[in-house]
Amino acid sequence: MSFSSKRIMVTGGAGFLGSHLCERLLERGDEVLSVDNYYTGRRTNITHLLSNPRFEALRHDITHPIYVEVDEIYNLACPASPVHYQFDPVQTLKTSVHGAINALGLAKRLKAKIFQASTSEVYGDPTLHPQPESYWGNVNPIGLRSCYDEGKRAAETLFMDYHRQHGVNIKIARIFNTYGPRMHPNDGRVVSNFVMQALRGEPITVFGKGNQTRSFCYVDDLVSGFMKLMDTPDDFLGPVNMGNPGEFTIRELAEVIIEMTGSTSEIIEKPLPPDDPKQRKPDITLAKEKMGWEPTITLRAGLEPTIAYFDRLIKDNVID
Repeated sequence: MSFSSKRIMVTGGAGFLGSHLCERLLERGDEVLSVDNYYTGRRTNITHLLSNPRFEALRHDITHPIYVEVDEIYNLACPASPVHYQFDPVQTLKTSVHGAINALGLAKRLKAKIFQASTSEVYGDPTLHPQPESYWGNVNPIGLRSCYDEGKRAAETLFMDYHRQHGVNIKIARIFNTYGPRMHPNDGRVVSNFVMQALRGEPITVFGKGNQTRSFCYVDDLVSGFMKLMDTPDDFLGPVNMGNPGEFTIRELAEVIIEMTGSTSEIIEKPLPPDDPKQRKPDITLAKEKMGWEPTITLRAGLEPTIAYFDRLIKDNVID
């Protein structure tokens, strides 16, 4: 390890975002410890990193204390799609809350800088559009999505209180819809759903008329934002929105994916699920001002490698 490199722990390191982050940190020259219980993360996401002498993978559930020596912590561990976080909602909430407590406790002991992967879901079904960080949100605390939404809100509270009470050096990012290679093919998220359906020639299912909007950020842009946030001065804590402010209706996304895959899929409509946000678009003014960060990869440019990734999974018959 060179003198300037760091020892960095990534919880959820075998997940979609975590594996990309591990890769980028290794490219920078850091030592990286991936911590994952493989509930939604997959070993195949990090297999190509195992031969790197600066990379280590540890199977561990962050709801239990962890004792390692690191300089920085990225806390990404938590199921992030409705299919996964609603399967075991109690464990989802524990992962956000107990996981934050354990990661923060480690950061406190080591005097390590720690990053929290929060979410745009803290805004709930927003009444303000686009959503700035100052907006407190419109969240149903007892709904089907609450295990994730309220878990992430509680984690933000814990991070702020560990900072105020114990002086822990924290950074909080609120992540908006992100897509790219290594998304789980069966996670129920809109991009993976639509791409898989289109490649198989199945009907593409939109909820309602598909008029609800989302903003889609390519994973490379987002990971760059993570690293830029960690490099900001200690007095900038966040929370800071990270996402692509380009806004598309769900129906528009379906149409673009059908076109790009050359699919014969038809679009069919299903009833809206409970508490599904009608609009979601980040105000990234703060990220531009404090971090000099904004996404540069267009939706079509990001969908190209994403479609190629899922196409390869189907052809190699490695869908799990």
